Amino acid sequence: MADLKKLAEEIVGLTLLEASELKNILKDEYGIEPAAGGAVMMAGPAAETAAVEEKTEFDVILLEAGAQKINVIKEVRAITGLGLKEAKDLVEAGGKAVKEQAPKAEAEEIKAKLEAAGAKVELK
Repeated sequence: MADLKKLAEEIVGLTLLEASELKNILKDEYGIEPAAGGAVMMAGPAAETAAVEEKTEFDVILLEAGAQKINVIKEVRAITGLGLKEAKDLVEAGGKAVKEQAPKAEAEEIKAKLEAAGAKVELK
């Protein structure tokens, strides 16, 4: 194994031209590029597969009321606190959000209630 202290001293002692040339060699021959903060970052399969964030907030979208429209209107009123006319308009419009940015558990609960009432619901 190389003497790391000696290597570090050599890197610190590089001129700007030498440091730039070292950067090009590391990039072209080894796929290593400096990150925005100046730390060395490997390019390759590990860097290419970014961790996908799990979505935590969902919009509950009422696609259609189904055959039991009155039951769906009642559920929408209970969930949203809207008046009868507003809830009826929301249900009849279709494709509208009943609840936006709800936590996952709450969104799934709302979806289950609306589906039990006969509606077709989607989480986005």
